[in-house]
Amino acid sequence: MIEPHVPAPPGSRPSWGGSGGSGGSGGSGTPPPGGRGTAARLPVRPGVGRFLVLAGVFVCAACGLVYELELVALASYLIGDSVTQASVVLSVMVFAMGLGSLAAKRLRRFAAAGFGAVEAVLALVGGSSAMVLYAVFAWTGAWTGGWGGLGADGPRLLLVAFSLAIGVLIGAEVPLLMELIQRVRRQDAGGAVADLFAADYVGALVGGLAFPFVLLPFLGQLTGALLTGTVNAVVGAALVLGLFRRDMTRRARRLLLAANAAVLALLATATVLADDFERAARHAVYGQDVRVAVRTGAQEVILTGDTDGRPLALFLDGRLRVRADDERRRHEALVHPAMSGPHARVLILGGGDGLALREVLRHPDVRRVDVVESDPGLTRLARHDPGLSALNEHAFGDARVRVVADDAFRRLRTTPTGAYDVVISDLPHPGVTAGTKFYSQEFYGLLRRVLAPEGRLVVHAGPVLAQPRTFWTVDATLRAAGLRTVPYRVGARDTGRAPGPDRTAAGTGRAPRDWGFLLASRGAPALRLDPAGPRPRTVTAGSLERDARATARTRIDGLPPSTLVHPRY
Repeated sequence: MIEPHVPAPPGSRPSWGGSGGSGGSGGSGTPPPGGRGTAARLPVRPGVGRFLVLAGVFVCAACGLVYELELVALASYLIGDSVTQASVVLSVMVFAMGLGSLAAKRLRRFAAAGFGAVEAVLALVGGSSAMVLYAVFAWTGAWTGGWGGLGADGPRLLLVAFSLAIGVLIGAEVPLLMELIQRVRRQDAGGAVADLFAADYVGALVGGLAFPFVLLPFLGQLTGALLTGTVNAVVGAALVLGLFRRDMTRRARRLLLAANAAVLALLATATVLADDFERAARHAVYGQDVRVAVRTGAQEVILTGDTDGRPLALFLDGRLRVRADDERRRHEALVHPAMSGPHARVLILGGGDGLALREVLRHPDVRRVDVVESDPGLTRLARHDPGLSALNEHAFGDARVRVVADDAFRRLRTTPTGAYDVVISDLPHPGVTAGTKFYSQEFYGLLRRVLAPEGRLVVHAGPVLAQPRTFWTVDATLRAAGLRTVPYRVGARDTGRAPGPDRTAAGTGRAPRDWGFLLASRGAPALRLDPAGPRPRTVTAGSLERDARATARTRIDGLPPSTLVHPRY
């Protein structure tokens, strides 16, 4: 802590060396060369020096928050469940900041050199964190087991280690900067803290806004982190070597300059190689046949295969969404049981790949299909990519189809009561935090309202065998919304380990072994196929009945429903 300033008696001269004005300079008022409590020998006026220190605080705070958000974003992408990842990263980092502040007390005598060293290390660790974490994930594939499987040498320890290291370094900044700003111009401790924290918090605001609106969309996670580290190193070195160089020995200045030059060289090299690294890492994750890799406004979309006999596969934010050699089983089971009643007006929520739409359009008496997909980039790809458009049989070109780019929750609020005979919910898995609201009692209440009196709703509720508690929580939530349900599942072809960071099969990293569905309506729905409709290729009335009986045996009773304010997934 910085000791409060006690005003000197009238007529006395300022003392920098200690009590009684006798420390280090014999009470002459001449500050000794360096050391805690001494006045800095600045090349500029104190007012300008103070402004430069606060400007450095502003930039360093912005960089520090970018590092935090980068770790949260990358962990959420690689592991899933963004609430858990944010909680782990931020709580560890805040704890580490306290440790860093305590550790920095011993460096206050060498505040200028200490701050320069801290910023150089922070720039290297924070700037390279995203690349190192992604490399470990890409070439080990060991991130998909969830926090429950964390071992003594598990890769998640690396995430905790980065959070801890970055937190310690950020925490060490504050005492050192407090010492430096007091050396520029002595003031009461309360005023110095207020100025320092004001610059720090405003910088954090700028960093927090720059990450999602500038760095992530325009530079991406890897280059954004590397550029942030570069800015951090430049500002830290410029502040210390430019403003406080006279407070350091020549040897300290040379060491600090060499360290920063090495950090900048490493970060620059990594930035130049970032694109090549990302391509190599993507191939390590998804295989060598990645042919489309785009980041839309909502998510990362990867298409692999459809060449040299390899089946097409679609990944959304790393999760396996479609595999061409097994998708028909899933989409026929999702769509056709719901179409066994009235189905002139159909609403598809999600389904931007067009595969559920393909099955709906096989019924000739469908008059209108509304597809509500939040990511127009995905529907654009489904229209124009040769492989994906062939798989969905060019469904988006049908005159009966209307595509709406909107959030499903927002769209349902403005939809008239009883507007649809069939609603097909093909939305993100409930275990993904961004999709949790689409599996809430409030959401299903809106769906119940837009259904016609004899309307039917079908929900893809995730794998039954791998995640039975999640599946039956969806069932409990539908029933709490006033709907009656029939659960069923279909088995998936066992393709072994999923080639991407798939998180659907209970974090095992394997492709799902089954898909679970819930058919719902106001009355008791019958699980059957439309006898006058098209005959599915992979699903029969008998297989549906058998699978429904097998699904019922996994039932977990007594689960509470999930709501917006109390998600249960």
